[in-house]
Amino acid sequence: LPRGEITRPDWAGRQWSPIQASEHLAARRHAALFDLSAFAKIEVSGSGALAFLEHLCANRIDRSVGRVVYTAMLNERGGIVCDLTVTRLAADRFLVLTGAGMAMHDLAWIRHHAPDDGSVHIEDVSAGTCSTGLWGPRARDLLSRVCADDLTNRAFPYCTAQRITVDLVPVLALRLSYIGELGWELYAPAEQALKLWDTLWEAGGDLGVFALGGGAFDSLRLEKGYRLWGADIHSEYTPFEAGLSWAVKLDKGEFVGRRALCESRDAGVERQLCCFTFDDPASVALGKEPIFERGSNRVLGYVTSANCGYHVGEFICYGYVPTEFAFEGAAVDVEYFGERHPATGRAEPRFDADRKRLTS
Repeated sequence: LPRGEITRPDWAGRQWSPIQASEHLAARRHAALFDLSAFAKIEVSGSGALAFLEHLCANRIDRSVGRVVYTAMLNERGGIVCDLTVTRLAADRFLVLTGAGMAMHDLAWIRHHAPDDGSVHIEDVSAGTCSTGLWGPRARDLLSRVCADDLTNRAFPYCTAQRITVDLVPVLALRLSYIGELGWELYAPAEQALKLWDTLWEAGGDLGVFALGGGAFDSLRLEKGYRLWGADIHSEYTPFEAGLSWAVKLDKGEFVGRRALCESRDAGVERQLCCFTFDDPASVALGKEPIFERGSNRVLGYVTSANCGYHVGEFICYGYVPTEFAFEGAAVDVEYFGERHPATGRAEPRFDADRKRLTS
């Protein structure tokens, strides 16, 4: 099928919206705005803030001011309790950002582990902060129209944060993108939310800017292979099983879950999160469907996430399977409402594997 063109039978087609497809493709071709204000914003500060976060996070947090780090927080078994980003705002001040659905859960986990000696202060600043995602190949062109700061890749590289001004609105800009495109997460005072959105919307009219909904947000992140906590990752799975070993620094010193991860590394994992595409792109899954060995009744695992990759022209699903099936070309069946659909293991991500779009 041509890119972006996937036809479906009537019943399966009811699960998918042409509006979602339009938003998805607009984000890949032009620029998109997404309201991220529901994200949780947690400020961690104090003389003990760095040591506290190093103890709680699997990745190395001691980076230069302005760096943004993706990390997991683990339980003692090495399971992923939280996945989030940590931005270093100052030597002793950090901004922790996590998804709306995990806000109270992650905040409670952080507070539960905080020392009681006064060296760490934890403040939920979510209510007073708005956030807008600006992503897509034309994102820099759009933002440059309303911002005099240097937004070039050299001056503002991927996974860094800077304070900028967008048409008089003070903004903390993070060069991040959960959809795998060039772009920024823009954080501003809540009372400036409407002005920030309207300024970007009006500036991007002739650039094809779209407002992005939750459906496209999910299909875009899955096309890029980004994990979703509560679906692809949670406390029963370790970073090594979830394909997130790159975000673990075992050599940084002790942290919660490190001992279990060392044991897992030495023993090897028995299951891995893998990417599959349906052999027939018109096939569909929603998540939680069983994954079988091709042509048999052996259950290998279940689908953790599924969505249409409108840009790559594939229907993509992820699931944990035994390591013997964790290879490109692995043949499986996914059962959807009693019907088996052949699927094949694929290299991931399905979009921008060389990260040129993301880091340009």
